[in-house]
Amino acid sequence: MPGTNLTRQEAQERARLLGVDGYEITLDLSGAPEGGTFRSETTVHFTARSAGATFADLIAPAVHEVVLNGTVLDPAEVFADSRIALPAVVAGHNELRVVADCAYTNTGEGLHRSVDPVDQQVYLYTQFEVPDARRVFACFEQPDLKGTFRFTVTAPEGWTVISNSPTPRPENGVWRFEPTPRVSTYITALIAGPYHSVHSSWEGEGRTVPLGIYCRPSLAEHLDAEALFEVTRQGFDWFEEKFDHPYPFAKYDQLFVPEFNAGAMENAGAVTIRDQYVFRSKVTDAAYEMRAETILHELAHMWFGDLVTMEWWNDLWLNESFATYTSIACQAHAPGSRWPHAWTSFANQMKTWAYRQDQLPSTHPIMAEIRDLDDVLVNFDGITYAKGASVLKQLVAYVGQDAFFRGVQTYFKRHAWGNTRLTDLLTALEETSGRDLKTWSQAWLETAGINVLRPDLTVDAAGTITAFAVRQEAPPLPAGATGEAVLRPHRIAIGLYELRDGALVRTDRIELDVDGELTRVPELTGRPRPDVLLLNDDDLSYAKVRLDPDSMATVTAHLGDFTESLPRALCWASAWDMTRDGEMAARDYLALVLAGIGKETDIGMVQTLHRQVKLALDLYAAPDWRETGLATWSEATLERLRGAAPGSDHQLAWARAFAATARTDAQLGVLAGLLDGTESFEGLAVDTDLRWALVQRLAATGRADEAAIAAELARDATSAGERHAAAARAARPTPEAKAEAWASVVEGDKLPNALQEAVIGGFVQIDQRELLAPYTEKYFAALKDVWDSRSHEMAQQIAVGLYPSVQVARETLEVTDAWLVTAEPSAALRRLVTESRAGVERALTAQAADAASA
Repeated sequence: MPGTNLTRQEAQERARLLGVDGYEITLDLSGAPEGGTFRSETTVHFTARSAGATFADLIAPAVHEVVLNGTVLDPAEVFADSRIALPAVVAGHNELRVVADCAYTNTGEGLHRSVDPVDQQVYLYTQFEVPDARRVFACFEQPDLKGTFRFTVTAPEGWTVISNSPTPRPENGVWRFEPTPRVSTYITALIAGPYHSVHSSWEGEGRTVPLGIYCRPSLAEHLDAEALFEVTRQGFDWFEEKFDHPYPFAKYDQLFVPEFNAGAMENAGAVTIRDQYVFRSKVTDAAYEMRAETILHELAHMWFGDLVTMEWWNDLWLNESFATYTSIACQAHAPGSRWPHAWTSFANQMKTWAYRQDQLPSTHPIMAEIRDLDDVLVNFDGITYAKGASVLKQLVAYVGQDAFFRGVQTYFKRHAWGNTRLTDLLTALEETSGRDLKTWSQAWLETAGINVLRPDLTVDAAGTITAFAVRQEAPPLPAGATGEAVLRPHRIAIGLYELRDGALVRTDRIELDVDGELTRVPELTGRPRPDVLLLNDDDLSYAKVRLDPDSMATVTAHLGDFTESLPRALCWASAWDMTRDGEMAARDYLALVLAGIGKETDIGMVQTLHRQVKLALDLYAAPDWRETGLATWSEATLERLRGAAPGSDHQLAWARAFAATARTDAQLGVLAGLLDGTESFEGLAVDTDLRWALVQRLAATGRADEAAIAAELARDATSAGERHAAAARAARPTPEAKAEAWASVVEGDKLPNALQEAVIGGFVQIDQRELLAPYTEKYFAALKDVWDSRSHEMAQQIAVGLYPSVQVARETLEVTDAWLVTAEPSAALRRLVTESRAGVERALTAQAADAASA
């Protein structure tokens, strides 16, 4: 039995046999207020190149009719697991009709059903990537079998129904949509419910594209629609210019939906976005920048992913990397953008994610081997998104931005509405740039791992550089990883910085190609040695960078004195990477941050440093020094909070950092005082979300009981409030609270995805290691059954979120290894567990390095 999996070989065989013309899909959602199931009727017209047998995809509690070319097939005989067997398709035109009862979900997969506690109304949305259109209608679920889709939907009175095509006027509660262009199943969509909406348009070269923004009415007062439209219009302007291809769909709706697992989804003309991006409380500019990047990322997908689509999921990276690269390039370069420093944010967030992912046992080439759906479901990772985008950024530096976008334009014109492989894009880029990209592709896209670049220089007594080279290393891949470490060609810049009047100023820049183990740089010979020599300045390539001792000494003393944010971000990232690798002690990283963070103006960088310091102290500090480090950090966060400019982003960031680490009675008293109004800081608004941050820390330290949590929930009786309350209850430091949380997630399966995620987040408190220790055994005892019985999203939350990462000990590695041998997990589950195990192993190495530095 295939279960719910599909192999690449099966998909290739099916694509060789047939092509899809179009779907007619009729859904009856009139019973959505009660939940359960809904009627799904699908007629699909397809053409077979020869007579033979194949199958369609469907996941449904009941199938009532299967009719192939007028012949009635017995559902009991042809439907099993997730497939409908089609034993006798004919050469030429075929028609398949399937009638089934499909199920609403609460997992964020298929047709998700959510009830808003504010108005008690039901809100629906679909999420189909990777293989979940089959949860709503019968289909051929693979990206290269594109077709047109005509949806007809019956919905309750007072509802709005949105899909890929423009929304029609309903007739007696029935919404009849026009057919879509030819698209893949995974980017079709339906969103239905009494959603609030705001409308506008984008005007360009004689064309008007209608724009819509939707959210639940309970969030309408917080919806800053004009700011969202502004970013969207900037994206339309920039992408249409760079891609030289009109926006391919009839309208563009963005729908902020509840309980969404990812950040957003590029459904054609109907993008769904997690509604946490409708900010209920004050957030820093970094949050607005991240939201804008998400908006632009999904808009870029309308061309790259929706108009032109990968043939199979091994090119998922190209979809995601391209959207990531172009969204950040748009933020950095589009006229009027609020975020011209976007590459700084990319360096300190996305690339840090990539470097972490690339050092796990599961590291893989950017162009991964995707054998089946199980492989791709765990491959939405830091390599697919962030490393891929980093490599694209280097490719742009290598071929030139103009040549890159001319190649992209050729690619869209050549392959519009079709499916492609990587070679199709590289061919277009070779044509426009004149460069042979085959060797580049082999080195960067078909091998795993990360290189290290170090300066190799000699300086005479007068301070003159007598020799300079860039030394490239290829550290061995992590144990368990497949492949071999390789050296790669890098396009980098070397920045020369001088300390002038207390500021580190770039005085020169040399751009060059690095290839092989040693690349000499004669341009630097005979020049006075600058205060800092920074490899990979401007962050053109993807590599771990190390500083020479003199540069490191200057950076340690003056990291906050770089006049530009990007070199600061690169040096911060290098220090963090050294800490993770055990080359810098956690206590030294703390000292570096405390010395430099006061001069850090980039708020995104400040918040990244907050998270990294807390992680370093919790996991990488020697256990006998950890509490000293945490005390130093918590005192510093309160001091910086008191000194921050009233009402500033920095003040809010320090307030949140303090709330995450407060530990003494006096510090927890400050949190309680902020909550009840007896404490205040000028300009700091203790609004809804900040209140919950205070409550959760007080709950985790035993200062807020059930009554306090319930009282806060009464103040914020929303879906977000329910999530915060669930996390706070699970965070309480009692055996009873932990047992209750564990039972609700592992022993029961009724929690919706968002509440399950919140409970897991509250349950795992690093300060509660001893309290959580008994759950290591419970985790491994339950994991296999959980994985086999839950949907992918729900099972992955549990597998990753409840792994005993806080138990940094050899015993954790040993029990993990024993389970991997005896449980014989699937490849996907094995990957998730070994990734988590690697985190514990890294923490042990870092703790030893920190202890040795004492």
